[in-house]
Amino acid sequence: MAEPDYMDGDTDELVKPKKLLNPVKSSRDHQDLQRELLMNQKRGLAPQNKPELQKVMEKRKRDQVLKTQKEEQEAHKKKSDLEIELMKRRETLEQLELEQHKNEEEQENTPEFVKMKSNLRRTKQEVDGQERAT
Repeated sequence: MAEPDYMDGDTDELVKPKKLLNPVKSSRDHQDLQRELLMNQKRGLAPQNKPELQKVMEKRKRDQVLKTQKEEQEAHKKKSDLEIELMKRRETLEQLELEQHKNEEEQENTPEFVKMKSNLRRTKQEVDGQERAT
């Protein structure tokens, strides 16, 4: 690239160009607006003034993602007969465990004299059963 002819050393006499000030950026209103926007962005309060088309496109994309996720879940939900039968058995076992747990809690919550009375009845029945057997 060719050197300009005014670079030879006589640049003291030439007027050097200065960068022009942008009147919009130098205005006080613009600076205040920029400061407010930066503060809101740091806080996570970005303005939500999006164009209508952009909102619609984002909604469509979100709906499409949800639809694909739902389809994948439905594909995983298809179970064989064996899996269905195992699920039924597991549910019945869980119900039995819950019932046993409830019975144990009821026995723990009953007063001591009720427990003793039921134990006495059991022992009496066992004694009566042994006498009849002999």
